[in-house]
Amino acid sequence: MMKTLYYIITALLFTTTTFAQQFVEKAVIEFEVSTNLKKTMTNDSWDEMMKENLSDLKISYFNYTFANNKSVFKFNRWSPKTRIPKYYKEVDEENSWYFDFNTGTMNMQKQIVGTNFVIADSIPKIEWKITNENREIAGYNCRKAVGKIMNDVYVFAFYTDDITISGGPCSISGLPGMILGLTIPRLYTSYIATKVDVSYSNAAEITPVTAKKTYDFTGLKSLIEEKTKDWFSYGDNKEENERQKNMFIWNAFL
Repeated sequence: MMKTLYYIITALLFTTTTFAQQFVEKAVIEFEVSTNLKKTMTNDSWDEMMKENLSDLKISYFNYTFANNKSVFKFNRWSPKTRIPKYYKEVDEENSWYFDFNTGTMNMQKQIVGTNFVIADSIPKIEWKITNENREIAGYNCRKAVGKIMNDVYVFAFYTDDITISGGPCSISGLPGMILGLTIPRLYTSYIATKVDVSYSNAAEITPVTAKKTYDFTGLKSLIEEKTKDWFSYGDNKEENERQKNMFIWNAFL
């Protein structure tokens, strides 16, 4: 009798847990993206003068839309707190990232120095180390992971396996669930999910950007380095020049 009762209780607990955990396979996730623009700038007289007219943070909102193991991440709106010149805004407004996790491919449009480039390539592989640290974001329990991109840029992510897609903001992905929080200290930028709308159903909206000419990562990187080889050689501050060059490349391929 006791053995039978034990099996009944175990079965009920298992059933309750199964129904309680609802895995999300399609949704629209809103991200607040915050960048300390002033820290990305130099200390020369021109930049110091510009800083006086900028808000402390550049804050925007992006939508990550996904279904059928495909996703698109693109600009939605600006925060009213953001006060920056138009040319700073145009970059974010034009950029978009499309991922097809079924085929392991991506399509990314980036505006670089006023020109839109489209990259079509395999999804980048990121080295991840999962930790035991947890936090709640947008109502989901998330676990922390530390990753490394572009050889030496560390990123700090919080992901949830309740959302099944292995995605995240921009080109950051590869964890066993969706990244809802991301910080990139060397770019002074953070991404935090503010809400998850699970009522989304129009998968036809998730499409790549079409372009007459596309590049892979290697081809575009070579082109950009050639075109900008003399850009970061002004003044005597070699360390600052190298920092500016690195941030330019990292932002171009993030």
